[in-house]
Amino acid sequence: MGTLDTIIIVISILLIALVLLQSGKAESASQAITGGLDLFSDRKERGAELFISRLTMTLGALFIILTFISSYFM
Repeated sequence: MGTLDTIIIVISILLIALVLLQSGKAESASQAITGGLDLFSDRKERGAELFISRLTMTLGALFIILTFISSYFM
């Protein structure tokens, strides 16, 4: 197992942890089923939520790029 594979594994573990830390997205989906009133209210991410969301997107893009590179060279 090479260095690139190790980096991909570390990024995937971080992605799993970050997705589990995020809140609010699943609540909106459940309100659509149960008929919640504030389903379409504007909720803006601030502070730590914004940071975690942007870090998740960045790590996700990095994961995809590194996976393509790994599959090309292996």
